[in-house]
Amino acid sequence: MTTPPVCNYEGADYQQSFWEQGGREYEDRAEAIALKRMLPKSGKLMLELGAGAGRNTSRYAGFERIVLLDYSTTQLAQAQARLGHSDKYIYVAADIYRLPFLDGLFDSATMIRALHHMADATKALSQIRNVLQPNAVFILEFANKLNLKSILRYWLGQQDWNPFTLEPVEFVHLNFDFHPQAIRNWLGELGFSIEKILTVSHFRLGLLKRLVPAKMLAALDGLFQPTGALWQFTPSVFLKAKVKGQSQNIEIPLMVIDMFKCPDCGSGRLQDKREHFLCPICQSRWAVNDGIYDFREKMK
Repeated sequence: MTTPPVCNYEGADYQQSFWEQGGREYEDRAEAIALKRMLPKSGKLMLELGAGAGRNTSRYAGFERIVLLDYSTTQLAQAQARLGHSDKYIYVAADIYRLPFLDGLFDSATMIRALHHMADATKALSQIRNVLQPNAVFILEFANKLNLKSILRYWLGQQDWNPFTLEPVEFVHLNFDFHPQAIRNWLGELGFSIEKILTVSHFRLGLLKRLVPAKMLAALDGLFQPTGALWQFTPSVFLKAKVKGQSQNIEIPLMVIDMFKCPDCGSGRLQDKREHFLCPICQSRWAVNDGIYDFREKMK
């Protein structure tokens, strides 16, 4: 089955080079404020899509269990080193276009700084919708095509693409900006209702970040974030959506293997063979390496 291309951070030191040494403390603090405003206080099973090295995972402490999903096993190993081995955290390497989870499994999901790598955003969002329960919360961050910088550049003739049109723009290979209305349209078509919109990173300017302490700049950002209910012109937008429908008392599987389905044939009856999971229907084998469940490509 052909799927869209995937942006792979295998072997990268993204957490260190981009976040810890890249002058992104302000953005990290501002995103923490937005997440706190949108997250449920508690929950049973959270799916963190594009978890990377676990930068945000500790912010989901109210959830009983958290599944960290990323395409890169390098990033997941770094998250594991940060968070440790425990029943609370489940580390899964998988293609978002072929999620290896049972339908209706999760009561919450987040995807922060990951949608901008999706060549087929609607396909990715539909996969997420499939694994969420009715009334589940989905918190999505996306890179905003309609930001003030792109509008000014367009008006001044310094960029060719139009920030006011709804189609995504790929400004670098596998890096996309999205129009806020397009995101809302897609989520609505998939059966989500929009609960809250916050605009984030109002002050993402190098000069400001050098002159003003990150903590102060993030606090100011927090004051402006609720204006997202009226307009969205910042480079980053956070959106809280809910799956339409009534909450159901769905029992979460106690055994990790019972959360998964085979991404090849869709069977939910995988067998634990210690170093791999076996699908008895199509005979696909999926590797288990040091606590990381790898569903990217089946074993040969």
